[in-house]
Amino acid sequence: MAMMPARVKYRKMQRGCRAGDATRCNAVAFGEYGLQALERCWMDTKQIEAARVAIARHMKRRGKMWIRIFPDKSFTKKPLEVRMGTGKGGVESWVAVIKPATILFEVDGIPEALAREAMRLAANKLPIRTRFVSRHHLA
Repeated sequence: MAMMPARVKYRKMQRGCRAGDATRCNAVAFGEYGLQALERCWMDTKQIEAARVAIARHMKRRGKMWIRIFPDKSFTKKPLEVRMGTGKGGVESWVAVIKPATILFEVDGIPEALAREAMRLAANKLPIRTRFVSRHHLA
């Protein structure tokens, strides 16, 4: 089951503003190590899930993981070969708005080498450049 809000006030949302850096969720808050976004994007539910599975598989039930992002924005798309007009398209899927400096995932209770490798595997599943950060060495 894909991640999506249980209920929203309005199903169809406007595109919104993508400019600027993250002013919140930009520090490691729960765990010891984190994966930080360096670019902006709309991250799909499938991309988040693929990264989560990659981290969980590598950790092998050791430590704890936090997912710091949630796809709470809907985006719409019209079907192929449909004429202009006749209203806004249907909801295609749900995305999380990612700005630079956003912490995407956090882990704790495992050695740094294991955490670094788990985050590397997760980063390969994501559409943006990321970096490994720790609670103590975050600039």
